[in-house]
Amino acid sequence: MGMQESDVVIVGGGIAGAGAAFMLASRARVSLLEAESQCGYHTTGRSAASLTENYGTGIIRRLAVASRPFLAEPPSGFSETPLISPRGTVPIARADQLAALDAALARAREFVPDMAPLPVDDLLARMPILRRDYVAGATIEPRAMEVDVSALHQGFLRGARRQGAAIVTDARVASIARGSGLWQAETPAGTFAAPVLINAAGAWADQVAAMAGVAPLGLQPKRRTALLLPVPAGIDSTGWPMIDDVGEAFYFKRDAGAVFLSPADAHPSEPCDAAPDELDIAIAIDRFQQAASMPISRVQRAWAGLRTFAPDGSPVVGFDARAEGFFWLAGQGGYGIKTSPALSSITAAAVLGQPFPPALAAAGLSPDDLSPARFADSRMARTLN
Repeated sequence: MGMQESDVVIVGGGIAGAGAAFMLASRARVSLLEAESQCGYHTTGRSAASLTENYGTGIIRRLAVASRPFLAEPPSGFSETPLISPRGTVPIARADQLAALDAALARAREFVPDMAPLPVDDLLARMPILRRDYVAGATIEPRAMEVDVSALHQGFLRGARRQGAAIVTDARVASIARGSGLWQAETPAGTFAAPVLINAAGAWADQVAAMAGVAPLGLQPKRRTALLLPVPAGIDSTGWPMIDDVGEAFYFKRDAGAVFLSPADAHPSEPCDAAPDELDIAIAIDRFQQAASMPISRVQRAWAGLRTFAPDGSPVVGFDARAEGFFWLAGQGGYGIKTSPALSSITAAAVLGQPFPPALAAAGLSPDDLSPARFADSRMARTLN
């Protein structure tokens, strides 16, 4: 196979790479390389996301605020179905967690001014399965929304293709080299070359950097478990909000007639095809049963995915100063879906040499907040070691 040249090569077809391809394809020749037979196999395809502006670092919350307009009103023809739908999020607290709930509410109001206390009686009337002897306090984020992950991801990919991007699956990168001003990525599907290489490889992002001779950032993949529980006959789950333990020990919500439940685990992991651990499934069920009286007859389905974090918990987006044309788009943690429109916009502007998007600056963000340069000292230490 001959070398296939473009303006930008993107490694990784999850939400990050797909969003970048969509934002770039109308103004640059783009090749997106996905290791698996389908894009988003490892993390995006296993995600159930909410648009909440109440979780993550301050940078992540600003990115979520800036992403809402796109998610609410995507470009014409982007998706046949809405990307978001109403679903309030309700953090709950036991009696021993009430101080933490008050503190969380105070922090939340910086980004969510309408975040408010929710009377426990009102919550129990809406969700009778919650145990009165467990729930001592609650708040509500009324404008939180459910994100249709598949519609968003496929909209990015479909839109990128329409604009001329090449989406290449079964193209696991075997080696990366730079010569004559081009990054060259060798894959089973051929060799792809471009002056700019975007590293959107998720849990494998540090490994991709190492292939390219670029110092790693210290990204850490962490495994998260999820399961579906059938809702017994006689229980009406219509209109349930998402319930989130203020101590981040579990969360659950209604999902396609079942209960989606997670123990909110975050186990450090090597990059891999993550699988659920039986202990984490048992922990999730135990925590759920402490808070809710709904009988559990069986686990309908269980799975796990990797959420990859930068050392400071915020995404890394920008050119690497030590490697010409090497661009990081990684470390989104568990917030990559809801922040993808903003991060994709920032990526496209930087790659095309355009100013930082005004809407993102208006949200209180700057390129320095996301730049890989913020890890320069720790990267030097790792290189020397």
